[in-house]
Amino acid sequence: MPELPEVETTVNGLRAVLAGERLAAVSPRRADLRRPFPIDLVQRLTGARVTALGRRAKYGLIDTDRGDTLVFHLGMSGRWRVDPAQDLPHDHLVIETDGGRRLALNDPRRFGSVDLVETAKLAAFLPFAALGPEPLGSDFDAAYLAAALAGRQAPIKALLLDQRIVAGLGNIYVCEALHLAGIAPGQSAGGIAVARLGPLVTAIRDTLSAAIAAGGSSLRDYARPDGELGYFSKQWRVYGRAGTPCDTCGAPVQRRAEGGRSTFWCAKCQPSA
Repeated sequence: MPELPEVETTVNGLRAVLAGERLAAVSPRRADLRRPFPIDLVQRLTGARVTALGRRAKYGLIDTDRGDTLVFHLGMSGRWRVDPAQDLPHDHLVIETDGGRRLALNDPRRFGSVDLVETAKLAAFLPFAALGPEPLGSDFDAAYLAAALAGRQAPIKALLLDQRIVAGLGNIYVCEALHLAGIAPGQSAGGIAVARLGPLVTAIRDTLSAAIAAGGSSLRDYARPDGELGYFSKQWRVYGRAGTPCDTCGAPVQRRAEGGRSTFWCAKCQPSA
């Protein structure tokens, strides 16, 4: 599933095409993805001008001058295609601008979603209502993390994946950030010394920033809007590298499966407390 860096990269690619443009045509090619398209999607978006693009957690946001925001989630296999040479079978939503640009939301597995929300009410939008702070925002710092983790016995990795604690983190980047911070993924969150939480916040920010700069990580279906692949996977420290030497210490990278996900770590660089 595309994580925060992939969605941020997607939004950046769309911004270059859509910012300031008027939407000349909005064409759903089917009734639904994971859930139905809004019944008034075409009426509310056709003729609207795009005023801003952004991201919240793993959702992309396209604001318009009519006070509406198109909220999209890429699901497991979704991606936007810019000025495609031809239609593909899974282009489920097509948008054309007055400037002659064309975008197609392609989603073979249809686990993504498209919603239309009043911009002023975005904070109350159900998927956003319980989200924690953005990991790249000023509200996410060591003091916040110390309060959020205090007394918690659950593993630190599980809590960093909890969207109520911090929004947008996924399995790849939590594994990578924990290695960079030297913290074992199974360590009890509440038992991590406060002095180590500042470096953990920095590791999360640095990992996400590097991934965004690299265009994200291409896994299976993900590609950037311009069709290029993200290449952060070439910089992975531990994720997907089970049995290979850790670049930091040379010890073999470990892997275990838990809750439908794989966890990767270096037992030498990330000793248990």
